[in-house]
Amino acid sequence: MKPLTISDNPLIKGIDNNLPLFDQISAEHVLPALEYALAQAHQQVAALTAIENPDWQTLMLPLEGMDEMLGRVWGPVTHLNAVCDSDEMRAAYQQGVAQMSEWHTELAQNELLYAAMRKVHARSDFALLGRERQQVIEHALRDFRLSGAELEGDARARFKQIMMRLSELSTAFSEHVLDATHAFELHLTDAADIAGLPDSIAASAAQRAEQAGKSGWLVTLDAPSYIPFMQYAENSALRQQLYTAYVTRAAEGELDNSPLIHEMLTLKAEAATLLGFSNYGEYSLATKMAGSVDEVTSFLRELAAKSQTFARQDVAELKAFATAELGLSELNAWDIGFVSERLRLQTFAVSQEELKPYFPEQSVIDGMFGLVEKLYGIVIRPNDAVPRWHKSVRYFELFDADDAPIAAFYLDPYARAHKRGGAWMDECITRWQRPDGQLQLPVAYLVCNFDAPVGDKPALWTHDEVTTLFHEFGHGLHHMLTQASELGVSGIRGVPWDAVELPSQFMENFCWEKEVVDLFARHYQTGETMPDALFSRMLAAKNFQTGMQMLRQVEFSLFDMLLHSTFKPEGTQSVHELLEQVRDEVAVLRPPVFNRFENSFSHIFAGGYAAGYYSYKWAEVLSADAFAAFEEEGILNAATAARFRAHILSVGGSADIMAAFSAFRGRKPSVDALLRHSGLTVQGDIHG
Repeated sequence: MKPLTISDNPLIKGIDNNLPLFDQISAEHVLPALEYALAQAHQQVAALTAIENPDWQTLMLPLEGMDEMLGRVWGPVTHLNAVCDSDEMRAAYQQGVAQMSEWHTELAQNELLYAAMRKVHARSDFALLGRERQQVIEHALRDFRLSGAELEGDARARFKQIMMRLSELSTAFSEHVLDATHAFELHLTDAADIAGLPDSIAASAAQRAEQAGKSGWLVTLDAPSYIPFMQYAENSALRQQLYTAYVTRAAEGELDNSPLIHEMLTLKAEAATLLGFSNYGEYSLATKMAGSVDEVTSFLRELAAKSQTFARQDVAELKAFATAELGLSELNAWDIGFVSERLRLQTFAVSQEELKPYFPEQSVIDGMFGLVEKLYGIVIRPNDAVPRWHKSVRYFELFDADDAPIAAFYLDPYARAHKRGGAWMDECITRWQRPDGQLQLPVAYLVCNFDAPVGDKPALWTHDEVTTLFHEFGHGLHHMLTQASELGVSGIRGVPWDAVELPSQFMENFCWEKEVVDLFARHYQTGETMPDALFSRMLAAKNFQTGMQMLRQVEFSLFDMLLHSTFKPEGTQSVHELLEQVRDEVAVLRPPVFNRFENSFSHIFAGGYAAGYYSYKWAEVLSADAFAAFEEEGILNAATAARFRAHILSVGGSADIMAAFSAFRGRKPSVDALLRHSGLTVQGDIHG
């Protein structure tokens, strides 16, 4: 058998192919293809930075081509690693990740490339480039500056040193939380100790014990074990033991994250100062939609003020129920999940199991497609002739009203072995006006982990899963309906972190409208639509304890932003004291004094959400207010949808999102729709 040449490598062949050659790619192809592509890219950068008088055509366009080439090679690999994991693919992927990280770091610190881009920006014809191209260059220059490209001498060296140390601390923080989580287990041998647990939860605990070579049941601090135990276990003393372990993770001994948090905050403040920002919060907002720290904190405090009355009602109702129905004279932190679940079941008597027969897979998919076809005047058709990575994957193409192709997507809906959990949308191919004059059409990956069909019975999904599918399809439409033609601002690229969830959260709202639910909710045996009474119970249960939930998210968000803006790491106030101060201001339920939530707040200390946790609520306000336009003008109003498509879905990262939203809505966003959708209005009037 002759050795594989680089031109035979399916990842390299895929560069010029319309779609990845998923039926040919294997682990052995990954590193040779990536090494070849990176070598080409290094040569390209060296040649481009030698150009004396660069412009869009000679610098930026070749850079876009290089980016696309690398994406065509590496993109299918990252995708396969997530959906078809194997020991061989994982090993190749991990080596590839290291090489790609090194490449991106080099590129971000390439002084010659930064200087060349500045020349393009300074040219007299920059204003003639058009909005998209201007935005691509401005985003690139901004990202160079935020990576320390304008620093010199000691400051430059110090900034790099800080970034490397922050990366180490972030990894250590995450490892401490993981190790502390796994260091605790609750081993139960008396059947009375698992009283209240549903059979499936008890079975999981028994299986966990068996795998550990123990009898009885094993409960851990991992979410799938911890959360159901706190909701269903009747033994309050055991719930207290588990809760105490959970909220003190990474708070003592060798795994204590307190010194790491202090060092991270100190370093972030120094890095922000080096770049000329007043604090790290300002640095974080440089790439986001929100304009200032004050704007974010005012927004969060407004949400808190408008939710507090309802949250207090939630707490009063919970305490009254605990006393009257469960005989609990005091509502402790470890009782809240348990009492809430009992109250929810008594009040609404609706379960996901009861809803599933109304959501058979094909009916849901056809209904969702029918909805977006009606809204946006598009047509969706299957095409099963393309290479796929698994037999259950389907491929669909989008056409406009004139039957011209505009986009496509893969749908991989089922959970299976060797597939990452969760649900996501990712880019396969991005819309781009290629240098050869061809318009490259966008292709998306839509991935979920739902139940597959069993025997002759269709796959039946929960309403939560249906909402998840609509959410991911919202991201997909953002990617596929873009009209941007430059790679850097096409689809979801260049969209601020606090706005990228707008189209996805927007789509979720349709799952709570009877007019839309009737399009796809059909009992798999009788074909009947969902009865009004069942729909009403489902809708009522949606807003259970939303006041408490809203304040919890505001508490985390406000703590995060204040921690990264006004808090002084070298001052007398501790991190925990700041958290208590925020709770004094917004919380209606106070955790015990031993609670050390901050020590496991991985989103901001080991994830990408430092001074950005507010983004969840910010995007939710935008999506709820956008959907309110449909409530006012007609849920299936094609003219409203055309406006939404023109101002939000089609612009990608090429427009100022606040200006685009205001153009769609006729005004700036308001929190009112979110509060109404959450049942947090004086009338309690809920439409969606």
